[in-house]
Amino acid sequence: MKILEAQSAVLTNVEVYTFLSDQEKQYEKENRKGPANLETLRKEVLQYFETPPGPLSQKPLPYDSAAIPVLFKRLRPYQISKGEFIMMFNIRPTSIPVLNTVIEDMEERFSEEKQQEILSIITEVLGQFPEEEENGQGDEAA
Repeated sequence: MKILEAQSAVLTNVEVYTFLSDQEKQYEKENRKGPANLETLRKEVLQYFETPPGPLSQKPLPYDSAAIPVLFKRLRPYQISKGEFIMMFNIRPTSIPVLNTVIEDMEERFSEEKQQEILSIITEVLGQFPEEEENGQGDEAA
């Protein structure tokens, strides 16, 4: 394998998750295995992504990589930086305090109303966490 252009793009977690899942399915279909370190890395990364409360732990996934341009277009009027956008997509904030960790100088840049609008857009495009996971009651029912 040859690297043509180092760090030419930044990938979101869902793009990495999709790639690794597809690669795993392809390897199974072809009845082949990759190098042991690749198999271990793939397994551990997929396990990390699927561990609650991560945004990719929901089954089925509430969004896919097609949501990236939709979210980007909807957030464009707010002048969100590329880094902030990637973090929003990866973390999927559901509250103002979490959003504050993603957006630099949020309180100076956005009024409380604008902050709530940004959260609403994220929820509309990427979906909401189920109530039981949000409250930490998912394991209590068992």
